[in-house]
Amino acid sequence: MTHKPRPRPDTPHFMTEERQEIQALAREFARDVVLPIADELDPVEGQFPESMVKQMAEMGFFGILIPEEYGGLGLGVFEYCLVAEELSRAWMSVGGLLARGNGMGGNFSPEQEARLLPKVATGEYLGAFALSEAEAGSDVANIRCKATRADDGGWVINGTKMWCTYADQADYLILFARTSTDEEKRHRGISAFLVEKPRGEFPEGMSGAATKKIGYFGWKTWELAFDDFHLPADALLGEEGRGFYQAVSGLEVGRAHTAARSIGLAQAALEDSIAYLQQREQFGHPLAEFQHLRFKVADMAAQIEASRALMYHVCTQIDSGARCDKEAAMVKYLAAEMAETVTSEAVQIHGGAGYTKDFAVERHWRDARLTKIFEGSSEIQMRIISDELLGR
Repeated sequence: MTHKPRPRPDTPHFMTEERQEIQALAREFARDVVLPIADELDPVEGQFPESMVKQMAEMGFFGILIPEEYGGLGLGVFEYCLVAEELSRAWMSVGGLLARGNGMGGNFSPEQEARLLPKVATGEYLGAFALSEAEAGSDVANIRCKATRADDGGWVINGTKMWCTYADQADYLILFARTSTDEEKRHRGISAFLVEKPRGEFPEGMSGAATKKIGYFGWKTWELAFDDFHLPADALLGEEGRGFYQAVSGLEVGRAHTAARSIGLAQAALEDSIAYLQQREQFGHPLAEFQHLRFKVADMAAQIEASRALMYHVCTQIDSGARCDKEAAMVKYLAAEMAETVTSEAVQIHGGAGYTKDFAVERHWRDARLTKIFEGSSEIQMRIISDELLGR
C-alpha cells in the first residue's frame, strides 16, 4: 500500500496565531533594536541601555509568564522560549535578561505575589539569582553562606556568592543560605530569602566584585560578599530549610530557556554564514558554490532544527503539567552542544574575518561556549539523563 502524506500546513499546528504574533514582535525588536546595540556595545563590554530595558517592558516581555490578574500576559513556557530564542539571535545576554522578569520562579507568598508581580510585569522590579558559590556550583547542596537568627527576629547573612549576573542593577535578589546543618543530608537546612535593594546599588553589608568574563556582556556578573548583612524576618521565602527544593523546582523551565538561547545563537550564526557565503568570492566564484561549504550549512541547519523541535516538545510538556525532567535535560544538553559546534563552524566559514570583532559570529561563538556550563553543565545533564535510564 502506498503511503499518501497529508498536506503540510505552512506552520506547525502548535504555532498558533498568538504565538506567531509574539514571535514576530520579538524578532522585529531583536533585529531593529537589540542587534545594533549588541554590535556597538559587546566589543567594548558595555552595558544595556535603560531605554532598551524599558522597551522590553512596554512590549510585555517581562510578564510573559505572569498571570493576567497581576498585569502579565498569562502565557506559557512555549511563548517564553519563542521570545528568548529571537532575542538571543541578536544578543544572548538579552535573552537572559528576559528571565530577570517573569517572576524568576520566585516562590513568593500570595501576599508577595499581589504586591510584587505587577511591578515585575512592567519591568519596574527585576531580579537576580544568588545561588552558586565557589564550592557549590553543580553541587548546590554544598552551600555554606549562612543565615542566622538575629535578636530582633530577623536574619544575619554571612558568606559569599558567585556568578550572580545583574546583581547590581536588580531590584531584588533571591538568595540561598544555610539556616541549619544536616551532615547526612546536606540539601536540608538551605533556605531562600528575598533581598530587596535599590537598583544600581549594593546595600550596607553587601559588596560585589565584577567577574572578568570572556563573554555574556551587556551586564555584569558578580561575586558577592555578605558581612553581617541584615534581613527582616519576613524576608524568608517559603518554609525554612526547604530552599534546596525551591532552587531545583524551576530547573525544567531554566533548561528549556537555555536551550532556546542556544538555538537563537546558532540560528544567528547560520544566517550570518549564509550571507557571508553569498557575498564572498574566491577563485572567481561565490563561496556559496563550493560543495564542502554548502554541506557545512546543511549540517548546521539540520542540527538547529532538530534541537528546536525537541525544545518545542519540552515546552509543550511543561505547559501541560507533565513531568519532563529527563527531556528538559536532553534538550539543554543537545542544544548547548549544538550551539558550540554550529557557532564554531560559522567562525570557520568566515575564515580570518570570523576571528575579528568586525563580524558577530565571534560573539555568538563566545556566548555559545557558556551554554554548556551554566544552568547545569553538559556533564550534569548527562548524569540526569543516565540516572533516569539506568537508575541512580
